[in-house]
Amino acid sequence: MTPHVIGVIFALTSAVVWGTGDFSGGVATRIQNQFQVLFLMTVPGIVVLVIIAAVIGEPFPSPEDSLWALCAGTSGAFGVAALYKGLAGGNAATVAPTAAVIGAGIPVIFSFFFLGIPGISHILGFITAVFGIWFVSRPVRGHEQKNSQGLIMAILAGIGFGGFFTLIAQVEQGLVFSPLVLAKTAALILALVLIFFRHDSLPSLRSNPIAIIAGFFDAGGNVFFLLAKQFTRLDVAAVLASMYPSVTVVLACMILKEKVSVSQWGGVFLCVIAIALIGM
Repeated sequence: MTPHVIGVIFALTSAVVWGTGDFSGGVATRIQNQFQVLFLMTVPGIVVLVIIAAVIGEPFPSPEDSLWALCAGTSGAFGVAALYKGLAGGNAATVAPTAAVIGAGIPVIFSFFFLGIPGISHILGFITAVFGIWFVSRPVRGHEQKNSQGLIMAILAGIGFGGFFTLIAQVEQGLVFSPLVLAKTAALILALVLIFFRHDSLPSLRSNPIAIIAGFFDAGGNVFFLLAKQFTRLDVAAVLASMYPSVTVVLACMILKEKVSVSQWGGVFLCVIAIALIGM
């Protein structure tokens, strides 16, 4: 098995884990607001990542790598906050797919400039994946909300996600858990700041068990993405990991019995084709 194939497997695992986490986080926001859920999600991630880093004896990142990790964590948390804000008061049909596509597109552009242009099959896979992610992220007709600020929030969310992918990939090869501890710590601080300025109450760790579960999945997605980056190009890892909406949609259909549109199933099909092209 080639390193590229191993990286593809890790990236797809990241998408599955992240998608499961997003599904759990969406259910959790039915109990508490999105910023309280964001806070609860970061706590278990930090605990688990600290324990694993200590057990395997992974060294603490250098000051430069620490800065990359902190910036990545802040960017990712900012993306989540902007996404939730856009979904709460914006046009969901625009917010989710725009954020997902921009989040995948930023590391692709970065890789083109700094890693060179990939093979033709990968390029075709990226293009197919963009359409797949767009269609699978669109909600069923009739569930859209209209707000002129929705697109702005979507763009900001996409920049936040793309920033996380690109920034966390800059840490030293071989480091996985310790830089993610710093990234999660930055996200925790941002969540606390948002809760404070919104005058929300600080939730107890027992108040929303589903948010805690979502936090484990979110941390796992981060780990598998960084592992993918060890074996393949950043753009490949980021695009494949960005297929997480497909998993969220499928889980919503299977568990919550939510209606899935024809275009969403078409998006899932396009993502499958993209995986085959990128995996070559």
